[in-house]
Amino acid sequence: MKMPVSVEDKKEFVRWFLNHYQLKRRESVWILNYLINHDTIMENVHFVEEARFCPRGIVISTHCVDEVPFRFYKDQIMTTDAEKSFHDIRLNRNEPVYIQLNFKSAHQCAQYAAVLVENPFIPNDYFITEKDQEVAENVLKTSISEYQTKKLMEQIDQALDSGDQERFLELSQQLNQLQKKLTP
Repeated sequence: MKMPVSVEDKKEFVRWFLNHYQLKRRESVWILNYLINHDTIMENVHFVEEARFCPRGIVISTHCVDEVPFRFYKDQIMTTDAEKSFHDIRLNRNEPVYIQLNFKSAHQCAQYAAVLVENPFIPNDYFITEKDQEVAENVLKTSISEYQTKKLMEQIDQALDSGDQERFLELSQQLNQLQKKLTP
């Protein structure tokens, strides 16, 4: 498990981010600047992916991506009004706030990776589609079958080397049955 990110590391990252990217909404800049000037609030700030699943989440985007400019989620309610989110942060400074930043090559950014934490509110099956599950099951079945075939072939070779005809016939029959199962 990843260690908690220090307030100083988060502040340093936000400063870096604001110096390197232009945000789609100026209010987003105000909110991020407010956060770095208030350590008690910054203690409760967590950078995550998929902030929409969080009890209090903010999504902020830069001009270099085609994502929504700004979203604030509180429980089951979403708003694009940055002032409401600012007031909520200010009034509930001891409650966690989860921030998702959308910017070009975010997944390849070492600075972002250093402050990014796992989102505890993402549903377990969110990243796995039915097709992914199907593919994974097929890969697993194929791997098991290949392993079983390889083991049977090794045992057949041993039976041949030792001249054990009875064992050879028994293993050959098992191999034939396995191959019949694999053939559609």
